[in-house]
Amino acid sequence: MDCPTIPHVALDSAKTYGDKIAISTPGGEAIGYAELARRMEAAARAFIAAGVKRGDRVAIWAPNLDRWIVATLGLQAAGAAVVPLNTRYKGREAAYILKKSRARILLTVGNFLGNDYPTMIAGEDVPCLERIILLDDDEASNGWAAFLKEGEAVSRDAYEARLGSLDGEDVCDILFTSGTTGNPKGVVTTHGQNIRCYDIYSRGLGLTSADRLLSINPFFHSFGYKAGWLCAILRGATLFPVLSFDPAKAVDMLEEHKISWLPGPPTIFTSLLDSPREGRDLASLRLAVTGATIVPTVLIQRILDDLGFERVVTAYGLSETCGTVSMCEPDDDIETIATTSGRAIPDMEVRTVGVDGRDVAAGEPGEIWVRGPNVMRGYLDDPVATAEAIVEGGWLRTGDIGVMRADGCISITDRAKDMFICGGFNVYPAEIEQILIQHPEVAEVSVVGAPDDRLGEVGHAYIVSRPGAAKDAKALIGWSRDNMANYKVPRAISFVEALPRNASGKVEKFKLRDAG
Repeated sequence: MDCPTIPHVALDSAKTYGDKIAISTPGGEAIGYAELARRMEAAARAFIAAGVKRGDRVAIWAPNLDRWIVATLGLQAAGAAVVPLNTRYKGREAAYILKKSRARILLTVGNFLGNDYPTMIAGEDVPCLERIILLDDDEASNGWAAFLKEGEAVSRDAYEARLGSLDGEDVCDILFTSGTTGNPKGVVTTHGQNIRCYDIYSRGLGLTSADRLLSINPFFHSFGYKAGWLCAILRGATLFPVLSFDPAKAVDMLEEHKISWLPGPPTIFTSLLDSPREGRDLASLRLAVTGATIVPTVLIQRILDDLGFERVVTAYGLSETCGTVSMCEPDDDIETIATTSGRAIPDMEVRTVGVDGRDVAAGEPGEIWVRGPNVMRGYLDDPVATAEAIVEGGWLRTGDIGVMRADGCISITDRAKDMFICGGFNVYPAEIEQILIQHPEVAEVSVVGAPDDRLGEVGHAYIVSRPGAAKDAKALIGWSRDNMANYKVPRAISFVEALPRNASGKVEKFKLRDAG
């Protein structure tokens, strides 16, 4: 891929695919690739008119709108980096990231799922923020239409000159980590890194211009942004954004729009499997991509057998690697797809390292270290955290525990911080979860370590039951004793309506630990 920046990718696709639909909006508008390029230019000229310079930061706090994509392409074409904000954030959380990134402009919406974002930020002290633009309001003086109007004062030559001055080393985005162990850290990556990564990724998935993507993953996360709409633009696919996930409506969209490609965390597929589908024509489903957390083996099989996908791919990555480290391949067998996240993609290296800093043997658990062109430039304005994460030789310490097979396939078993020690034995909660999820009455499960006077720590399982289940903790503990080593058996079980998850689908185990 010769395109130096993500906006250049959009221009290249406009030349290649012309009026082919790039985005089919929730409101029913069809935006072709050529039209997407025109809207990108209009947005870029508006950002230039607003004084945005190369290297500036612009934040977006909004759901999966087509204007999220247009605005991002436009601000990147003007030389700025996008700073996505989680739509679940409250004002104080958003303000922290705005101040940390020194974002000059915030693009947001007036209301989404009861959240009034402008009001939420109004009471916060964010001196760097110069203006707020409403993406969903064409009538307001600070609305998107009025903002674009300002761009008419900027010539096309000025736009082309700005875009032409950019290269692959320019920063394209700053994604802030989830902050489960402290304040979020800003991950800095470049255009060149992401284009190369997702050109490889989308080719590896076998994506083509015939594919139709139901985009449920939020755009503020790399799964929805980079492994979602960026991949679609790279391959000329058609994108169907979803503002908020509702399983029944999602089934309607799968059928109506003949969706072929559906990425999402396991909870998305679990919800679809639990939704009525009798009589629905879902024959178009071709490719499911999942990850973001531990994927139960039984779920992979159900996605194939019950939802009818031709292929399921698991992949592994983190924000610090542009979102991707490894992925399965088209000819991998079911066992490999179900139990691993594949091999490192080209030019990425993976090691599994013990607490002594030495590589562990194949088949033994260790912390995953990665090295290669996908590794971030660093954490924004945080050299200490960067030095702790990227160690000698350019290796990134991921904090994930995994096992590497002799053939290079890696299985992510846990987060290093989630491991606990029971009676002297290292316990990886994911091992317990993989067994418990096979029980016919268990829909979802998460295990954390809980203090114990005798054993140090023991397992506490939080379980979402299947409809009609007995919710018998004693019986489940007895079943566990029959199916796993004694030190792995949960000593306590709590039944919950839902597991606490962040917007990317990862279970927030710290909330379970805090709940006791």
